[in-house]
Amino acid sequence: MKISDSYNTLIFDCDGVVLNSNTIKTNAFRAVTLPYGESASAVFMKYHKENGGVSRYKKFKHFVKVILPNYAPGFFIRDTPEFLRSLAAQYAKEIRMGLLQCEVASGLTKFREAMPNTRWLIVSGADQTELRELFYQRGMSHYFDAGIYGSPEDKLNIVEGLIKSGQIPLPALFLGDSLLDYEVSKAFGLDFIFVHEWTELAEWRHFCQQNNIQTIPSISHLSGIQKNESFVGVLGE
Repeated sequence: MKISDSYNTLIFDCDGVVLNSNTIKTNAFRAVTLPYGESASAVFMKYHKENGGVSRYKKFKHFVKVILPNYAPGFFIRDTPEFLRSLAAQYAKEIRMGLLQCEVASGLTKFREAMPNTRWLIVSGADQTELRELFYQRGMSHYFDAGIYGSPEDKLNIVEGLIKSGQIPLPALFLGDSLLDYEVSKAFGLDFIFVHEWTELAEWRHFCQQNNIQTIPSISHLSGIQKNESFVGVLGE
């Protein structure tokens, strides 16, 4: 399929859409939560995969407030805010190098060149400061001329604010790989395509059929670009 210039804005989720990074982050969540017990970590991992696109801050808060009391009741937290900051810092350390080297959606450069008049932006559950630095390090910031946005603000509030301020001119298309991405697009009447090649949503096919959602394996399928473009940049390149 091809996307025409009829869209004024394209909104991209990052993990699982632009970057093949879902597995990196899942492994990091497992590494950070496993010290608190197999049961607590397993329950958290299920929650994490069912809530794609939600920020690490909300996920760790759920881990501390809901999961630990039920699955690691003997664990005492002296200072909850400090403990949450510690979990987030450990997670950030775990994912850093993986994100600098992971696969980027093929055809991104040609797709950007084919849509010179369309505003592109990232709206992600990832930490905004880290995300902007990552895209700068990998030489990809210039593709997203309308900005790169992430947590601690949630996706719904980010998109709402950008629409109200005129930074997302309509009509707009959201490209995502999670339930949350679809819910955000639906809330503001945006077109939506589910990108499934790297998604961690186990029931994505059933969900998309049930909600009549258009799907594609990857971004390359939007412009007929085949998977032959390498873009792996690392720190310093």
